[in-house]
Amino acid sequence: MDTYLKRFLLHLDLERNLSDHTISAYENDLRQFRKFLQEQLGCKEVNVRLIDRLSIRHFLTQIKSRGAKGSTMRRKLAAIRSFMKYLCTREDLKVNPAAAVRMPRREKHLPSFLDMVDAGRLMELPSRTTFGGRRDLAILETFYSTGIRLSELHWLDVSDMDLFGEVLKVRGKGRKERMVPLGRMAVKAIKAYLQERHKHLERAGRVREIALFVNRFGGRLSRRGIQGVVRRYIERVCNLRQMSPHVLRHTFATHMLDRGADLRAVQELLGHASLSSTQVYTHVTTERLKRVYDQSHPRA
Repeated sequence: MDTYLKRFLLHLDLERNLSDHTISAYENDLRQFRKFLQEQLGCKEVNVRLIDRLSIRHFLTQIKSRGAKGSTMRRKLAAIRSFMKYLCTREDLKVNPAAAVRMPRREKHLPSFLDMVDAGRLMELPSRTTFGGRRDLAILETFYSTGIRLSELHWLDVSDMDLFGEVLKVRGKGRKERMVPLGRMAVKAIKAYLQERHKHLERAGRVREIALFVNRFGGRLSRRGIQGVVRRYIERVCNLRQMSPHVLRHTFATHMLDRGADLRAVQELLGHASLSSTQVYTHVTTERLKRVYDQSHPRA
């Protein structure tokens, strides 16, 4: 199985052109499945032809017993399905046993988001006079203005911005590039940050750094660092179940649809491959309208 797994990961990278993050997730899930098979079969080398529907179901049952969510189980089964499908097309495996395993039910959680008042309060929190405050404001405004993902903001370089044209070049999932508009408040915040960024990099001796958002040492700000920035400010304005940068992505999409944006336009801005991924935000707006109706209509 090890040899086939290495070939499969190369296939994901070179032929399917998936992101490093996605490939890493596939690898982790499949190595966990391999370890389960080693324990079940009592052997170090796993023969892929011994993998059947029951072994896959037993693996998912074990994962569930350890408290895994349905979304985690769906992801692991998707990785196994993709791997077995690859073996069928490239390595002469006759049957894909994972195709007969039912996909675990998707949990229906409406995404957490900020209302417009809290979003406005959020942007008032960072300092306008320090490097850290200006950087943090630029991060918050960019997330809210564009709806981009954490990984997409992490990999932004200064050259990806066109502040005159007010657009941003984003490298999304599958390394696909798209252009997204930058709102005037985000442009203003980024311009103010860039002034401090240049001084900061001179002090750190890193004037050649290409990353847009940098840490106190002048290097690219890590994903964990970005998460910390966002969480630190969100928890000061509200108490949400989730406080990650994805909250601002959800907020962007919800506010766009609330104010009349076309669903397909929002899909394109978010970089969703499928419209169904964007439709979850219509449920958010529908739930909000129902609450308003229940509170306002005399015969609700």
